[in-house]
Amino acid sequence: MEKSGGGVEKVKKYYIRTFGCQMNVNDSQKIAGILKSLGYEPANHWQEADLILVNTCSVREKPDQKVLSALGEFKKVKNKNPDAVIGVCGCLAQRAGYELLQKAPFVDMVFGTTNIHNLPQLLKEAERGNKAVEIIEEIDERETELDRYPTVRDNKYTAYITVIRGCDKRCTYCIVPYTRGKERSRRIGEILQEVQWLVEDGVKEIHLIGQNVTAYGKDLGDVKFYQLLYAVSQVEGVERIRFTTGHPKDLDEDTIKAMAEIPQVCEYLHLPIQAGSDRILKAMDRGYTQKEYLEKIELLKKYIPDIALSTDIIVGFPGETYQDYLETIKVLKEVEYDQVFAFKYSPRPGTPAAELSQTEDGETVSRWLSDLINLQKEITFKKNKEYQDKTVEVLVEEEKEGKFVGRTRTNKLVHIDSGHNLLGEIVKVKINRVNRFSLEGEAVKVISEEAQLW
Repeated sequence: MEKSGGGVEKVKKYYIRTFGCQMNVNDSQKIAGILKSLGYEPANHWQEADLILVNTCSVREKPDQKVLSALGEFKKVKNKNPDAVIGVCGCLAQRAGYELLQKAPFVDMVFGTTNIHNLPQLLKEAERGNKAVEIIEEIDERETELDRYPTVRDNKYTAYITVIRGCDKRCTYCIVPYTRGKERSRRIGEILQEVQWLVEDGVKEIHLIGQNVTAYGKDLGDVKFYQLLYAVSQVEGVERIRFTTGHPKDLDEDTIKAMAEIPQVCEYLHLPIQAGSDRILKAMDRGYTQKEYLEKIELLKKYIPDIALSTDIIVGFPGETYQDYLETIKVLKEVEYDQVFAFKYSPRPGTPAAELSQTEDGETVSRWLSDLINLQKEITFKKNKEYQDKTVEVLVEEEKEGKFVGRTRTNKLVHIDSGHNLLGEIVKVKINRVNRFSLEGEAVKVISEEAQLW
């Protein structure tokens, strides 16, 4: 806090804009925890902020462009508050921080993905009027200091916990190993301590995250990911467990068995395939064939018959032909994912695939992507229709526009009518309306073996 002209202490405010994956979201929550420990409070709007931080993604080109656009808007804060600090962090900052400073010289602070814990020192430097830039190419051994800070979350009832950082895979299109570094697993005791803190703070659903979460423990030598699942489930108060994102190659039968056996583990999994063609999978260096991937899906459905699945798909990878694309469509039809995140291939500077020439023109790839998305919309709607008139378990996370909103164990978004305050509760909901991307229903109260409307 600083004193205003009248001697009254002014509380400094921060605003964080986050782009990218759940890892970036969790990093932003930790950054907010650091700022809270420094006496900062969140601003309702960026125009009120004394500190604006943009936490960036570098997986595709579009987020890069959005970052520069956002920075151009945030620059206006200095018209009202010349001492305001504007900072950029995250994957784009790690990959191209000095280039960012050239494009946006008004930025006061830049730091990468492994030195977030140094924010207090960097902030002091920026507040003195100096450029505070720290982009470390090697892994900072002190990065685990970040885990000591609490998370500041919008959602009180679900929380991310980073269990592994970095990725040892070398997918030819992916920038993550270059921006996040090699795989580093956290010690299981530290993770369980954070789980305990979160449960004490009212969290009911724990979401274990990492660039490749199913590789957890490989660098520790004495623990496997499925053992972590069992350990987390034994912390009193944990009512739900999810995890994201795993590489198909590292998803083993022990983990699938644990998913089936542990009551708290939700019947949902995000398992990226990226492409259906063996030729393209090899060019991507994914380390599996279509057949091997589908065998994992078959195993998941064997142990967990009601499992809901989602995936990532890249359309238009260099060398991809229409026949290759049809192999991806074949996988969509066979697996019947509940949700698909599909994107046009975006070359990332420094990756092997960036050196390859595009086979198809952009218009053709856009048409392929559009057709794939339309197919998936129909599959998603078909899967949602299976919930009509069923009673499902929902963790209620927020109240919005007069309805309570939560998710099923299979990660379906549900809007709920109820005259009772359901926030933070796990309730039974009878689905009475099915939409393309969400469900609607009424809360019911289980009495003996019969469900009756409240």
